[in-house]
Amino acid sequence: MLNFFTIVLIILILFFLMIFKRKYIFNAFNTKKLQAIKEKHNKNKIISFSAKNINIHYQNNFISTQNFIKRTLRAKMLRLSKGNTKDKLKALKIAEELADKSTLPILRKGLKDMNLKIVERSADLITKFK
Repeated sequence: MLNFFTIVLIILILFFLMIFKRKYIFNAFNTKKLQAIKEKHNKNKIISFSAKNINIHYQNNFISTQNFIKRTLRAKMLRLSKGNTKDKLKALKIAEELADKSTLPILRKGLKDMNLKIVERSADLITKFK
């Protein structure tokens, strides 16, 4: 009697594992992925599979770091653009490093400034976008 219930319990456990953990079970038995070395090249990442270990190299990490640096430079540029002449020139230098369209509002403000150096520098940087 006890043996019958243990067999039924084992069958039920296996049944539920097959239903809920099917993906993990099939991946464990799939030997084609473990034997060959494959590299999938996507637009933003390179994933390489090997038999001994799985190495994942993300280029997304580099891209997200660049985005973080650009965000901090934009914030610094906006803060410096509200200061004196030296700060505004530093902000224009940051705008030149960024060289994207998010710097255009700062450059337009520079065109309206009273200092001739700032106006000339802003005009030079705006002409690069045309």
